[in-house]
Amino acid sequence: MKRRIEIGILYSRSGSYQLVSDACRMGAMRAIADINADRSSGIELVPVERDPQSNADRYATLCEDIFRTSSARHVVGCVTSWSRKETIPVLEKAGGMLWYACPYEGFEANEHVVYMHACPNQHLVPLMAHVVPRFGANGFLLGSNYIWGWEMNRVARDLIADAGGKVLGERYLRIGETDVSRLIAEIRATRPNFILNNLIGTSSYAFLAAYRDLAGEDAAFSPESCPVISCNLTEGELPAIGETGKGHLSVGPYFAPRPAAFASSFEASAYASVQVMADVLSRDPDAGPAEFSKAFAERRFSTRLGPIAIDAHSQHATLPVIIGRIADGYFEVVSRQHEVAPDPYLSRYDPAKTFGRPRLRVVS
Repeated sequence: MKRRIEIGILYSRSGSYQLVSDACRMGAMRAIADINADRSSGIELVPVERDPQSNADRYATLCEDIFRTSSARHVVGCVTSWSRKETIPVLEKAGGMLWYACPYEGFEANEHVVYMHACPNQHLVPLMAHVVPRFGANGFLLGSNYIWGWEMNRVARDLIADAGGKVLGERYLRIGETDVSRLIAEIRATRPNFILNNLIGTSSYAFLAAYRDLAGEDAAFSPESCPVISCNLTEGELPAIGETGKGHLSVGPYFAPRPAAFASSFEASAYASVQVMADVLSRDPDAGPAEFSKAFAERRFSTRLGPIAIDAHSQHATLPVIIGRIADGYFEVVSRQHEVAPDPYLSRYDPAKTFGRPRLRVVS
């Protein structure tokens, strides 16, 4: 008889970033179904699902409800950093663990969170290292008005300075805002070398559509001349973007081959989260944070992202780093690193190694 283990699923089924949330949920639920169908597995995972409806104030309450009304002590969930940070006090109080399957801005480590998607040295740093020598170092920074946008643009400002460039503009929209006319006007006026897009959901889709219209009026804003670059754009959102994203760049630990096993890195990462969790729980069904930390220190895990390690101190995953260019409904891979160890605080970041040594200027 398999031992039944309840696990929480905490993803929104509606709202401005529903496509990302749906992809994460689909990956987690697929993994649960596959593990339960595996006769060699000694456990059966039972999902305990709650829907925060994209309301940041509901994540902590519903996470607490999962712990109060079930035996679950592991939760796969949260898309935004705002929602992740809201749940952490609940996790600490209950002794639970959150498996976080989305890219984030770094500068965090908590023993109650396992970070299964990319942090800055696995997304923004390699993306900038790819873009700057090809297009230039002057950037225009966009963000949704919350933690992800603020912190990603803070890191980007430092990287642009290290590359010898300038930030020509930095603007934010509230989550869900689709009036991007002011952004387009400022980009037209400042003429950057690239745009870093940290908008999420419908805001991002509206901007890409308007930016394509701008490129139709002025070829200097075509993807070949001034690309939009993203750290959180995946295949799952391409149907909402359509032709407007073609030629622009994104980075992640997974881009779907054709035919695809998974629709996006969000789905693959959530699937891998359940895989790793089940691997440890099948050996120790009562494992808590301390036991998982020990398991992370001693093992590598076979996942749908490939073989990965998880740093026992920061609980961030070693991941592939892949840069993709949007083609006809998929991402064409333009560069790939197979295993990049996490560095969430950028403590090992070397500007000279990333961008080359700055040129000396003759001063008379």
